[in-house]
Amino acid sequence: MTGAAATGESAELHEPPRTELVVADLVARLRRAMRRAARASAPANALSVAQLELLSCVAENPGIRPSRLARVLQLAPNSVTTLVNGLERGHLLTRAGGGADRRAVALSLTTAGEEAVRRWQATNAAILGDALGHLDPGHRDLLQAAMPALDALVRAIDARADVSSPGRSPR
Repeated sequence: MTGAAATGESAELHEPPRTELVVADLVARLRRAMRRAARASAPANALSVAQLELLSCVAENPGIRPSRLARVLQLAPNSVTTLVNGLERGHLLTRAGGGADRRAVALSLTTAGEEAVRRWQATNAAILGDALGHLDPGHRDLLQAAMPALDALVRAIDARADVSSPGRSPR
């Protein structure tokens, strides 16, 4: 007996990993690496990734309502309220009446909030720029060639999240 049968290993252990598992692992590792590098690059930044993601979402959607923000970020409404309250206390965003419905609240970034988003984006861009500079030119070319596919993947995931969320329609 030789191979898997001799060692008692299943033949399944020798199958190559499925693409979705490899991509999921790489994305998770990239997110963790970016978070660690951002903290190392900007240790004075007291904002959490959740706070920065919320600020970035408000920057992309000025006047967004907290309930919509919760759906977009896939967070519980009370988590968004907690984050918004802290960011408002920190003078990074403001709440304003959302028009005719006085109960509605629209969120906007303050100048300090806009600057926090710009700094976070600049930090991330610098980290990626430095890392890309250390790659073999062939790998940089492969990453550049993969950008349209990665963008399409992001859009497909966003569309799936939109359809899966209650009260949301696909884009």
